[in-house]
Amino acid sequence: MIKGAVGGSRGAFPAQPTLAHTHECEFTLYPHLGTINVINVGVGCDIRELQFFRVPGVFVSPEETNIAKIHALILGAPGTPYEGGFFHFVMKCPPDFPNSPPRVRLMTTDAGRVRFGPSFHENGKVCLGLLGTSAGPTWSSGQCLGSVLLSIKALLSTENPVAQGSTLRVLPTLGSCQSDKLCYNAVLQHETIRVAVCNTVEECLTGASAYPSPLREVVLKHFPQFYGEYERAAKKQLHLSGTRMNDSQELDVPMYQFDALLERLAQLRERVKVATAAGKSSK
Repeated sequence: MIKGAVGGSRGAFPAQPTLAHTHECEFTLYPHLGTINVINVGVGCDIRELQFFRVPGVFVSPEETNIAKIHALILGAPGTPYEGGFFHFVMKCPPDFPNSPPRVRLMTTDAGRVRFGPSFHENGKVCLGLLGTSAGPTWSSGQCLGSVLLSIKALLSTENPVAQGSTLRVLPTLGSCQSDKLCYNAVLQHETIRVAVCNTVEECLTGASAYPSPLREVVLKHFPQFYGEYERAAKKQLHLSGTRMNDSQELDVPMYQFDALLERLAQLRERVKVATAAGKSSK
C-alpha cells in the first residue's frame, strides 16, 4: 500500500500532490484522482494501478485537468548508450480504453532532429507491437499502461540498439554507419548526453520543460546523482571530438562534441546546485 493512499473502489488521496517513495522508484499521486470514474473509468482504474507499479527508473504523472494524458519519464539503463538519459513520453488514452491501446509519443527528439534507435523515430513515433505500430505481441483489453511502460523500458535497456550493418539514420542529416555497431552507440551516447540530459536539465532549470512540475523535480534530483556516469562516458569518448559521426566526407555530417558536452555538464551541475540551494532556503 502506498503511504498516504487508502484502498477501496474509488480510493482516497492526500490533500496535496505527493511523491510516494519506495527504495527503487517514485510515483506522482494527485488528489483529483478520487473522482476519476466521472471522467473515464478505464483510465482511472489503470492510473490507480500505476501507484503500485514498481520498476526502477520509471516515473509517471497524469495531467491534473486531463488524466487520460499521462507523462512518463524513463531513465536510460546502465551499460547502454542511453544510460542516465531522461526520456519523456506522453501517453494519451482513447475514449474506449482499455479496449484500444494508448497513443504514445516520445518528446525527447531535439525538436525532431534525433532518432534514438529503430523504435524511437525523430517525429516522436514509438514502434511497439502493443501500440499497433510495429510487429510483435498486440494489445488486448487485459493489457495496461504499465505493460507499455515496461516494454519501452526494455527498449531503453538494450546494449546495442542498432543492428550491425543497419542503414538506420540516427540523425536525419547523418548517413548510415555500416562499419560496426559501436559507431551507432557512440552517436546514440553523444545525443543522449546532449539532448536527453543537457537539454532536458537546461529546460527544467529555465521553466521551458514540457514535463509537469513533479517530473521536473525528478530530473533535477537525479542529475547530480548520475553526474559521475555522464562525465565518465564523455571522457571515454573524448578522442572522437572534432571527428564526423560517420565515414562520409559530406560537409553537413555533424561532428562529435564530447569536449563541449563535458563543459556543459559542469556548468549545469553548478546551476542545479544553486537552484537546489535556493529551493531549500525558500522552504
